[in-house]
Amino acid sequence: MMSGVENVEDSKPATGLDGLDEQLIDRLVGQARAGGLTLTGEGGVLQQLTKRLLESALEGEITDHLGYDRHDPAGRGTGNSRNGARSKTVLTDVGPVEIDVPRDRNAEFEPRIVAKRQRRLTGVDEMVISLSAKGLTTGEISAHLAEVYGAAVSRQTISTITDKVVEGMVEWQNRPLDVVYPVVFIDAIHVKVRDGQVANRPVYMAMAVTVEGHRDILGLWAGDGGEGAKYWLHVLTELRNRGVADVLMLVCDGLAGLPDAVTTVWPRTVVQTCIVHLLRNSFRYAGRQHWAAVAKALKPVYTAPTEAAARERFAEFAEAWGARYPAIVRLWDNAWAEFVPFLAFDTEIRRVICSTNAIESVNARIRRAVRARGHFPNEQAALKCVYMAVMSLDPTGTGRKRWTMRWKPALNAFDIAFDGRLTTGRE
Repeated sequence: MMSGVENVEDSKPATGLDGLDEQLIDRLVGQARAGGLTLTGEGGVLQQLTKRLLESALEGEITDHLGYDRHDPAGRGTGNSRNGARSKTVLTDVGPVEIDVPRDRNAEFEPRIVAKRQRRLTGVDEMVISLSAKGLTTGEISAHLAEVYGAAVSRQTISTITDKVVEGMVEWQNRPLDVVYPVVFIDAIHVKVRDGQVANRPVYMAMAVTVEGHRDILGLWAGDGGEGAKYWLHVLTELRNRGVADVLMLVCDGLAGLPDAVTTVWPRTVVQTCIVHLLRNSFRYAGRQHWAAVAKALKPVYTAPTEAAARERFAEFAEAWGARYPAIVRLWDNAWAEFVPFLAFDTEIRRVICSTNAIESVNARIRRAVRARGHFPNEQAALKCVYMAVMSLDPTGTGRKRWTMRWKPALNAFDIAFDGRLTTGRE
């Protein structure tokens, strides 16, 4: 009896990690090679296998719909029966595949795996959206599908596919947020929008660091370049209405009206000017030959141990460079109130909030997608492009791990410096 059990076990087919019969796969590949068939490409094994699998699934669906198998006498007198099939070509991950879709006499059969009027399987839509998020234009995606899969997909069809993300974008833009964030960065990228005439329009992005040290992009907002306190009050109120009760620090690049709006929505939030942007703006007023010297002279200002020491170092800078570049001195004077807050904190906090470098890497990815398109027909198209680029960030999750490791020491310092507001917000 024991040997019988062993024989039964031995007779079981070997299966892979995905549960498929490996022996069956080996036989299939062997027969294809023996018959001179290719695995991929037009007429290849994958296309034929896809055709058979889809048609088999459709046959199963119509059997469930009618309640009896093909040629089963039980179907006589039921009032409905099979009525042949119609051919259609669907675009799949392995290229165009022609399939026969069964029909019933009463025209009541609604296939699900390949629905009526459906010409693409979902994997193709996901691929198009992924390529678009990486910066390919509709023409480039169309050419890619024709070259790799031999499929003719129009630019309009590709645009229709990517339009599907708009519903998800609206849902994402209105999702609930955390109660408290240690830092929120606000920055803008500029896109060209054709609204009567092509003009540069800013798209603002708010990116937060969560209490666990993860990156969370809170939302995207389109502006016209003339945003003031009223505009920013609307944006920040939207974030508060989505659940954000407290933000410890908000880092930005001197956006007009933003500090006043922050005070109205979150009275205890510290507004910090991005030091890197302040330096970049300084270089605009200096000759290229003096950039290194100006940067060296300004470094003691933003690395000073206290605000008083920073003021002394800035006076030295003004004395050395004020006559040649008075605009730089005026720039720093005007930004001083939003520049000095981070000087009150220890090095762990200074290191992560003194610039918007954290958001610059995200913006670099977005700019690649934006530049590929040149300009957009309207604001919605621009937001859609930026949203898809945001959703394609960090597909492997390695960036998330690096963020967490980088922010853990700073989060502990934040909780101490801000009297436990971070801990209270988590509870």
